[in-house]
Amino acid sequence: MKEDIATYTFDHNGMKVHFVPTKKFKTIQFAVKFKAPLNRDTITERSLLTFILEQGTKEYPSERKLMQYLDELYGAVFSIDGQKKGNEHIITFRLEVANDKYIAGEQSIVKQAVKLLHDLIFAPYQEGGQFPEKVISREKRTLTDRIEAIKDDKMSYANMRLIDEMCKNESYGIHALGYIEDLEHIDSVSISEYYQTMLKENMVDFYIVGDVYTKELRSTIEEHFKEQFSRNRLPTLKESASKEKAKEVIETQQVNQAKLHIGYRTNITYEDEDYFALHVFNGLFGGFPSSKLFMNVREKHSLAYYAASRIESHKGLLLVFSGIESENYKQAKDIIDAQLKAMIDGSFTERELDNIKALIISDIKETLDHLTGTIELLYQQVVGQKIMSPKDFMEGIMNVTKADVVRVAEKLVPDTTYLLTSRKEERNEKENV
Repeated sequence: MKEDIATYTFDHNGMKVHFVPTKKFKTIQFAVKFKAPLNRDTITERSLLTFILEQGTKEYPSERKLMQYLDELYGAVFSIDGQKKGNEHIITFRLEVANDKYIAGEQSIVKQAVKLLHDLIFAPYQEGGQFPEKVISREKRTLTDRIEAIKDDKMSYANMRLIDEMCKNESYGIHALGYIEDLEHIDSVSISEYYQTMLKENMVDFYIVGDVYTKELRSTIEEHFKEQFSRNRLPTLKESASKEKAKEVIETQQVNQAKLHIGYRTNITYEDEDYFALHVFNGLFGGFPSSKLFMNVREKHSLAYYAASRIESHKGLLLVFSGIESENYKQAKDIIDAQLKAMIDGSFTERELDNIKALIISDIKETLDHLTGTIELLYQQVVGQKIMSPKDFMEGIMNVTKADVVRVAEKLVPDTTYLLTSRKEERNEKENV
């Protein structure tokens, strides 16, 4: 396996700084990640902060002025997002800038970018040491609209509801965007206090990817990021899933297409030896257009508009998604069950196994062709608390055998079947047409 990534990591005041030098890109991406355990009491504030902190800095005290300065930096792009990985919530600050070594006469873009990124995180626009109420009110509306929009995207809604039911008493069941009912209790004092808590207590990792790896840049980072960061790099919270029997949840709404989503416990996470085999299992089962779910549920029996599966690497879940006609629920569920049984029985060829492994390797290489993808792939090691380079990962995939895949299939435990379907009276009208 030829491809691999060299990374150079050092500790700076408790923050882990990861240099990823590569000549593959003409731009540089900086990403600072703040990680904390998922917590129902703080998740809405964390989500709201991702909107508030885009509104400017002390030096550029409005979104318009900030955008103007980004334009001056040859169209630099800044963004913030929040996401959950396993039982952790991660807020990521990203800044992508042109590499000044490729611009004649320019020598300061990267230095300016480092300062700007620092200020976006540690010197945001505030009034009297607090975020202005007008900004908070506006961004509360923005976040409310974002949460409400999930209800209109029925596939996303069904996935959210599946996790709600599957992980009802677990941290992973907490909504990454937060909760509308919690917004009314947030004001300038509470959100400003939590912001300071986040800066002091979260585990912080700083990634720099691009054709740049110099003592000068390291010095620039150390010059601007003088804060003391939390050294409390605690292990990821481990939770045992409840031992309840598999359950079925049916929810009715006015929908044109029913959503059948199924959750399984894999009992396998990123740090486990069977993680590679789980990836290959998912590829064969529902991860690609050549998978059993797509070929049988959708193509052969024409029971689904889509049928696919994915794994949650840090929680140990496998999720199946399908869009069906309401009246086909039982038949579609039976065929999905039959595909899992076929995997347990080893009903796939060595050629199919090799093809899927090649597709997974291709996906990894494609991910490494993007700055953001490279960072996310490397950050898996932090969340999963296991050093595994892309080369290690690809070699692990290539070494998976048929017996490994069958063993993984046997470990799967059905947990929750969720059906979002039209109301009974609507189904009866359809049947009587």
